[in-house]
Amino acid sequence: MKIILSRKGFDSAYGGYPSPILPNNKMISLPIPCERDFTKYSDLKIDDETYYYLMKQLKSKIRYQKKLRELTKNTKCHLDPDICKEVIERCENWKPCFGQINGAQTHLRNEGVKEDDLFLFFGWFKRTKFENGSLKFDEHEPDLHIIFGYLQIGEKKQVNNGTKIPDWMQNHPHAREEYRKISNRKSNNNKIYVARDNLTWDESKSGAGVFKFNEKLILTKTGFSRSRWELPEFFKKAIISYHSEESWKKEYFQSAPIGQEFIIKDNGEVENWAKEIINNNG
Repeated sequence: MKIILSRKGFDSAYGGYPSPILPNNKMISLPIPCERDFTKYSDLKIDDETYYYLMKQLKSKIRYQKKLRELTKNTKCHLDPDICKEVIERCENWKPCFGQINGAQTHLRNEGVKEDDLFLFFGWFKRTKFENGSLKFDEHEPDLHIIFGYLQIGEKKQVNNGTKIPDWMQNHPHAREEYRKISNRKSNNNKIYVARDNLTWDESKSGAGVFKFNEKLILTKTGFSRSRWELPEFFKKAIISYHSEESWKKEYFQSAPIGQEFIIKDNGEVENWAKEIINNNG
């Protein structure tokens, strides 16, 4: 089983600030802004509040199209990976899924990613606090890379013009006409990864899900910038795409600044590490 560390959510270019860890330890991976999509931040909810309402308290503007722009109730986003059922109204047979296209999908294909392989999604997060009744980033807390969710692949679906899409998948961004056009025009390479109903190693657990914050989900080494990670020693034996032996520094592992998916070749120790993360936090 391959483990894929998949970088998702706000970054310095798309969004411009960290995704929040709420005071109750829930993590909200903020989907990146995208005008060609149809879902709005005001459509998404957590704890009976919209993402828009929470985001507006944190920052009044977000970065996209290389500019800081005002966040409004009509600002659209790319809800992907779509792995949390409760954030928006669903069809009865909805399944968690994740889409990829063009060069990033080519990388997944070239690395042989297949059914039963496991995505671990990570992103840029920071703790928040309530101050005078409003949600704020805690200036005393560090910026961190944190694993926030997972998806074990049950099906890979190629999506282009003419592809028949089940009703429950119609609202996934990569199933919509805009992404089919991009795929047909550029690469014929638009894929949706559908989660298994249950994990291969534990039928009692869902094939996809999100985590509440836990110290063991942090990738960033304490006291270092967020891209400098502390990984278990056995990772040194692993082959990780976009990385080499030079990624290992004296005090930390330097994660690559490019690439959305870091694919780890079949490695029993890394596989057990990933399973333990889900078993202890799922």
